[in-house]
Amino acid sequence: MTGPNPTDRGKLGSKIHLITDRNGLPLSLGISGANMHDSQSLEPLVRGIPPIRSRRGPRRRRPAKLHADKGYDYNHLRRWLRKRGICHRIARKGIESSQRLGRHRWVVERTVSWLASCRRLHRRYERKAEHFLAFVGIAAVLICHRRLQKVSPSGPVDALPVIRQAGRSCAMVDAR
Repeated sequence: MTGPNPTDRGKLGSKIHLITDRNGLPLSLGISGANMHDSQSLEPLVRGIPPIRSRRGPRRRRPAKLHADKGYDYNHLRRWLRKRGICHRIARKGIESSQRLGRHRWVVERTVSWLASCRRLHRRYERKAEHFLAFVGIAAVLICHRRLQKVSPSGPVDALPVIRQAGRSCAMVDAR
């Protein structure tokens, strides 16, 4: 992912990119080098959201709304989201304060902190990106399992209602 050449600008390591639903459940995960700009990961993340089953009609393949911070403020991303029919709320550089997105962003920050609580992800021991992404995926599955257990502690976990609810809500983007 990174190496000793002039384009790295001294940034070693990896970033974890994720899209969560309104409740903080990870919908799509990705990793990249620390030297890669966040805006380049938005399209693969949105394409990576799995289809969500609904009671009636076809499966939802995209979120209804997407909140993102100033790192994703580019016209080509706004056009791409509009073309896919996704209502976007992206803070504008130099115009809007980051505070307005704070009420939505804390959900993603909380999910990132849940991922950070997995000791294996603090330091990247794996040389291959696929292996690190697999560990991030396992951590995301554990987060979903714990979160869904809290929703229905009395019996077996039924993930479908929460995921359906997540399909109707918005998605949020962050990279750490």
